[in-house]
Amino acid sequence: MQWIAETFRHYPELAVFLTLALGYWVGGLKAGSFSLGSVTGVLLMGVVVGQLDITISPNVKSIFFLMFLFAVGYGVGPQFFKGLGSDGLPQAMFAVLQCVVSLLSAYVIAKLLRYDAGGAAGLLSGSQTISAVLGVATDAINRIDMPAEQRAAMINHMPVAYAVTYLFGTAGSAWLLASLGPRLLRVDLAAECKALEAQMGQTEHEPGVISAARRFDVRAYRITERSLDGTTVADLEARLAATRTSVERIRHDGKIVAAEPTTVIHVGDVLAVVGRREVLVEGALGLGSEVEDRELLDFPAEILDVVVTNKEFAGRTIQDLAESASGRAQVRGVYLRSLTRAGQEMPFTPGTVVDRGDVLQIVGAKRNVERAAATIGYADRQTDVTDMVIVGAGIVLGGLLGALAVTVRGIPLSLSTSGGALIAGLVFGWLRAVDRRFGRIPAPALWVLNNLGLTAFIAVVGISAGPSFVAGLKEAGMSLFVAGVVVTSVPLIVGVLVARHLFGMHPGIALGAAAGARTTTAALGLIEDAAHSKVPALGYTVPYAVGNTLLTIWGLVIVLLMQ
Repeated sequence: MQWIAETFRHYPELAVFLTLALGYWVGGLKAGSFSLGSVTGVLLMGVVVGQLDITISPNVKSIFFLMFLFAVGYGVGPQFFKGLGSDGLPQAMFAVLQCVVSLLSAYVIAKLLRYDAGGAAGLLSGSQTISAVLGVATDAINRIDMPAEQRAAMINHMPVAYAVTYLFGTAGSAWLLASLGPRLLRVDLAAECKALEAQMGQTEHEPGVISAARRFDVRAYRITERSLDGTTVADLEARLAATRTSVERIRHDGKIVAAEPTTVIHVGDVLAVVGRREVLVEGALGLGSEVEDRELLDFPAEILDVVVTNKEFAGRTIQDLAESASGRAQVRGVYLRSLTRAGQEMPFTPGTVVDRGDVLQIVGAKRNVERAAATIGYADRQTDVTDMVIVGAGIVLGGLLGALAVTVRGIPLSLSTSGGALIAGLVFGWLRAVDRRFGRIPAPALWVLNNLGLTAFIAVVGISAGPSFVAGLKEAGMSLFVAGVVVTSVPLIVGVLVARHLFGMHPGIALGAAAGARTTTAALGLIEDAAHSKVPALGYTVPYAVGNTLLTIWGLVIVLLMQ
């Protein structure tokens, strides 16, 4: 044991990776449906490893934290700036209000219990489950003009308060929103969401999210209707517009040709028809008899993620895009399989409005999918190449911006390098949504920047605070846990009621917005389970982007307030 301890002290980088391994393992253990999660698991294991009295350079956690904040901003940038526009403004305003309540709740309780700036920041971070506060608050505390020992004591109080309050911050938030929320609003959440789905145009025959294998099919029909002889493909598809059916290929006189809008159809031709499976099975097309023609049906199909960048598509409903004259020409033979916004899969109906930056997963014949992708925006094909020029330059530019300081009453005020990295990530993420040729970071690489950046930072925090953690926990006692319950609950209860009664949001969307402003995806999942619907996700993305940004900045603000 002595040799192991001395080895870790001599090679502290090994202690960081040990903490990560143990933390991810512990965080993944489940008791029923509850788990600590990777961040809390890494923090607690860091405290355990830290009992070996290991010294790690603070520059290590700063590097990983800058990676994390840039990735956070990059991921939510499109929705953050959308929230500043007219369409997302009500949800953005709501998120700002709920975030202010979160800040004030933590500040008032911290003052009442006489916490220092570190304890207040840890309380805010854990109760709101926004780990980034720890890094921003650490930067702010290090700028305070006071003895180094006092600064160190404040910084060591943060992980104690965070760990004690994080558990209820996670599990309590999910319970409050999914179980208590509908009771506060006095609604049948499932019935309300079902009614909204019907109002938006969703029916039992076309649910919002469904497997493409069940929804679409391709079949061959021999034309026997004399009335169709001599008509063009465009005329036939116009007659079938309500069914969103298209003709892909035609066998005429034994030869197979591609079906263009001007192609003429004759009696006896065999048509390869693509459409919703129930339409084809019910035989409601009136084309003729179904036949087996494997060669005709054997054409290349494609499933492709396409990012909306075309201004002509943004702001229009799916139904408008499919039924308008210009839309029919652009998306002919293409079908929507899923819609993702800010990394969150969204419910969609004919009335769903498409936003710039949305990722549409479309399916159809390869030639149609490629044509539609070129019109809609950017084909987001899978790749493992990351634009490290943009990542490095973004962090540097953001850090330089954050390093600029203004002195007010002897206190230097700045975004700090971490806040600057967050702002740079927001801008670069938005630029990526505008032009997908800019700054590509594939999802797996973004995961590494985001998750490894945060957990490695937390690992160093836990290891550094290890020796003083146990003593701090004994000193704080049960009062710290109760304080966390209060600071977690008050903003959520206020947020749900304000979203519903002040902003007039639908109950399901109000609960989703409250979860988004608190950046708690776990709560969103439970709300959707309770609603038997994905409607709550409609209120999640804009508040999530705003909340992720503001709650992180609150790490600086609460330190200033506690001075």
